[in-house]
Amino acid sequence: MRVITLAGSPRFPSRSTALLSVCQRALEARGVEVIPWNIHNFQPEDLLYARFDSPALTALKADLALAEGLIVATPIYKASFSGALKTLLDLLPERALEHKVVLPLASGGSVAHMLAVDYALKPVLNALKAQEVLHGVFASDTQITHYDRQPELDALLSERIDEALETFWQALHRRHQPYAQAV
Repeated sequence: MRVITLAGSPRFPSRSTALLSVCQRALEARGVEVIPWNIHNFQPEDLLYARFDSPALTALKADLALAEGLIVATPIYKASFSGALKTLLDLLPERALEHKVVLPLASGGSVAHMLAVDYALKPVLNALKAQEVLHGVFASDTQITHYDRQPELDALLSERIDEALETFWQALHRRHQPYAQAV
């Protein structure tokens, strides 16, 4: 089983990227192959000038085609997800997430931004024809410490991430069941 992680923060390291690191370790412990992608894998000019044939974009599309799932993480700025991530998502083909299970994650300065996952990020993921976009996890900045080294999550956030990963894991497995068994 293969999963892509996509860090949409223009900063590195970042709290949202730390969430992906925690998820990657947990999934790898379950035997999942995790391929990390970061907005920094792309040349800024390729994103700004919409170079659909850029080598990094071609490689991401190839990795997505072979993956069963995607975990995408972003900081929330001014009640929306990162513009760099939006620019990248705009370059993906319309059905780039077809047959994929997607788990959105976000971090922000206050819980006042919590709904940005539902009202800003999820519609874009759905527009890319994700098979299933799961309930996302929002983390306030105070819940993630040492993100520049070995990230630590507070107990409540850690529990929510664990629950989200279990749901993600189950959704990935449902995807592999024949239709007759799922009914």
